[in-house]
Amino acid sequence: VQLQASGGGLVQAGGSLRLSCAASGRTFSNYYMGWFRQASGKEREFVAAIRWIGGSTYYADAVKGRFTISRDGAKNLGYLQMNRLQPEDTAVYYCGAGDRLYTADYWGQGTLVTVSS
Repeated sequence: VQLQASGGGLVQAGGSLRLSCAASGRTFSNYYMGWFRQASGKEREFVAAIRWIGGSTYYADAVKGRFTISRDGAKNLGYLQMNRLQPEDTAVYYCGAGDRLYTADYWGQGTLVTVSS
């Protein structure tokens, strides 16, 4: 599985960004696609995940109500819509995929999100 994340950038606090994750190499069946982030000096943490079949979604408490994860099964694309961004959301965001929630077996390259105050 190859994953490629895109969509990061610089945004002011309160703004929005949408990240995309393009998947290729195999057909996602009973997989989760997830988003994770790693801020400078911190460990990588779970942000959100979606079950590819069925579309069930899962969120970290820190982003619940502000971020929305979705997917386009026909295009093998995953998305993370991020609204009301705050400086503490600044991090490198990674998309991942695997058969377990809250972790990933396959990783894309990161995309940097910087939120200015």
